[in-house]
Amino acid sequence: MRNSMNWRVVFPNNSNSIDELQAAITAAEIGSIYPKSVQVVDNSLFFMVNEDLERKLVVVGALAEKFTGEEEQIADYQAKVCSLTPENLSAIQEIFPWTKPQAFGPNGASIGLGDRLGLASPGHIATVRNRAVKPILAQQSIRELDLTGRDYPQVLAAAAWAVFEQGFTTGYGADGDHLKKPNDVQMAIDLGFSMITLDCSEHIDDTVGSLTDDQVVEKYQALPDKLRSRLETEYLNQSFTLASGTVIKFTADDFRRMVVIYHKVLDFAEQIYNDIIQPAGRDVDFEVSIDEVATPTTPQDHFFVANELIKRGVKVNSVAPRFCGEFQKGIDYIGDINQFEAEFKVHAEIADHFGYKVSVHSGSDKFAVFGIVGKYTKGRYHVKTAGTNWLEAVRVIAEVAPDLYRKMHLFALNNLNEAKKYYHVTFDPNAIPDVTKLADDQLPNLMNQNDARQALHITYGLILQAKAETGNYLFRDEIYKILLTHRDLYSSRLQQHIGKHLDLLNTKKQ
Repeated sequence: MRNSMNWRVVFPNNSNSIDELQAAITAAEIGSIYPKSVQVVDNSLFFMVNEDLERKLVVVGALAEKFTGEEEQIADYQAKVCSLTPENLSAIQEIFPWTKPQAFGPNGASIGLGDRLGLASPGHIATVRNRAVKPILAQQSIRELDLTGRDYPQVLAAAAWAVFEQGFTTGYGADGDHLKKPNDVQMAIDLGFSMITLDCSEHIDDTVGSLTDDQVVEKYQALPDKLRSRLETEYLNQSFTLASGTVIKFTADDFRRMVVIYHKVLDFAEQIYNDIIQPAGRDVDFEVSIDEVATPTTPQDHFFVANELIKRGVKVNSVAPRFCGEFQKGIDYIGDINQFEAEFKVHAEIADHFGYKVSVHSGSDKFAVFGIVGKYTKGRYHVKTAGTNWLEAVRVIAEVAPDLYRKMHLFALNNLNEAKKYYHVTFDPNAIPDVTKLADDQLPNLMNQNDARQALHITYGLILQAKAETGNYLFRDEIYKILLTHRDLYSSRLQQHIGKHLDLLNTKKQ
């Protein structure tokens, strides 16, 4: 918890030296100053402070004229104390380009760190600092924006100000996550997002798995003759040898099913790439997601989609297959781990063959598979997390505000049916311990119990948006106040929890 001591006392008297002021600020042990934010450019000093739970930017020197704020004479210095407005963020990003999101390309490890409250990035930065992994600090889907009541500019701003606050100069990304509509992709690109995850689920025929062979043939024969002829020439009864030596072969029955399931994905991804991604005129990490369906992605499916996209000139940085088993929200992998390993090995080989990352979605808390992911990708992967960061916030609330947690918990249980419309989960509400019978110090342990975790996970939007008859939020304002008051505790919990993810992924500290 940061204290409220006045940061102004560190301004030395009888000196106009920015160097002396920088030294004084850097050396100060005052809780309201963020020491990693201290920067000097063109004889102007910048740093961030915490005043009554609100972060502010302080600028001293000629560059202060670029910012809007309150001018203050402090000791011998003219300072400008600025709110974290969009205009001031634009000025910061002009002076410090490392506060803008950037693309990382198809190599190396990266992790998506969905921050549904806009408060987690300092903890995320502390977790990845000095590790061989690139953080995607701003990662939100349109569904998550709707559920949290936030928008993309707010998501970007939260990440960028955290990057400046923490002096994190080595780069971060911003992911327009699971976007399905061209207008949404264009909006994210226009705002400066460095990554687009294209959700192709609406262009995948997910009914094929339940069709008979004759029904599949009927659907296949309905496709244009020219398309069938070309694809049959390219793939039917053909074998492809990967760089690893693994052979991918396309037999007749599997080939027809595959084409029927995925042919529309190719047109959609090509359209988005040609109409939006490429015209952006800058590097964008373009991910094609085929995972938000019930149909598992076979190695043949994966190879076909990747090979066709590349033949069409679509540059992908990552592909997200639908793996075997279940990747439910906020809990470990459900399924045959041996099957997963055998299949993931080939998926990783396909990604390596084509030169992009394999992407693991719903990666929160999938501890059983992380060793496999790290091993077979050799550190070339993307893993997405989101809900687990919210659950660590809930853990903090349970620790420091048990009464609020109890209210949130009961509200979640009363609204499970509504929440299940948004997420696939199979937990048993009856297995959740009775919160009315638990002591305060037992409440944080509920975040170690799978059924309770999923109940609190899927209801985050309802909790954040719930209002009383007066129009006031039931929980939202108090949640933010508590987490802002206990920022350091929240950061610590994130470092422990996300750090466990990275350790198991074999993302060692540098």
